[in-house]
Amino acid sequence: MIITRTPFRVSFAGGGSDLPSYYRRHGGAVVSTAISKYMYVTVNKRFDDTIRISYTRTEIVDQTEDLQHDIVRAALRKVGIDRGVEISTIADIPAGTGLGSSSTLTVGLLHALHAYAQRFAGAERLAEEACEIEIDTLGKPIGKQDQYAAAFGGMNYIRFNSDDSVVIEPIVCTSATRRHLKDCLLLFYTGLTRKSEQILSEQKTKTEAGDADRYLSSLVELAEELRSALCHDEPAAVGDILHRAWLVKREIVSGISDPQIDRWYEEARVAGAIGGKLLGAGGGGFLLLYCEPERQTALRGRLAEIGLREVEFTFEGQGSRIIYVEE
Repeated sequence: MIITRTPFRVSFAGGGSDLPSYYRRHGGAVVSTAISKYMYVTVNKRFDDTIRISYTRTEIVDQTEDLQHDIVRAALRKVGIDRGVEISTIADIPAGTGLGSSSTLTVGLLHALHAYAQRFAGAERLAEEACEIEIDTLGKPIGKQDQYAAAFGGMNYIRFNSDDSVVIEPIVCTSATRRHLKDCLLLFYTGLTRKSEQILSEQKTKTEAGDADRYLSSLVELAEELRSALCHDEPAAVGDILHRAWLVKREIVSGISDPQIDRWYEEARVAGAIGGKLLGAGGGGFLLLYCEPERQTALRGRLAEIGLREVEFTFEGQGSRIIYVEE
């Protein structure tokens, strides 16, 4: 039996520039961090030659091609396992909430399957293979940042080059800066889940046509500004950068926000948040806010009144890990 633990991520700025339709023309960049919320994947030998997978539903099939779960089907093919295996997944956070759950699952599953097949797979291989499965094989209209965030962990500035190479640059700052940043970041669950593919498909179409270029270029500049602020130990600048990035991101496609989400965000700003953003593709999920500690009591009280639930987290320095092996 193999069990892997793979972190979800929070993306601060630059999201969307990791789409091939943009970075192959201009290069892209994001700043993100892995957090202490995880996807757990268990892979075990089955007593017969069937394949059993357990997630929100259970499937038992005789061959890989009969699996309905497209990521599991593609990962088994990639690794070359075609029978006699049992796979189960458990997540700390529900899918469709903007923390990169699909890519986190893909990375964690590949890690577990490679280990089950007695092969070592490092972070770069896991990220590359997860991108191949999600983008090339399954044709999902997504970018590359989530796969690399899950595989490598830590807080990073990630560059996406026009030749398809990806460069991971850890954010280097003092422990005091990192601690202050964490103390000022609050995460609230909106209660809304969404299928991101419709929003991402529209964004991909606009990006391919060049209609989103000016917005994405601004987001890349803000990602660079955010990296610089942290590396120069100026965490207080992060709130304003998040706010400006959110205003730009909302302009890319219509479904990223809606009147209710805009109202919640403005309520948070009035209550003391300097800035923030809706995580992921938009349309629901988690609202990330930057608020100085002395104003957080008022902010928490106001958001509790309107029905948003806070979820505590810390930064996670490690990427996907094997946490259990049984011979």
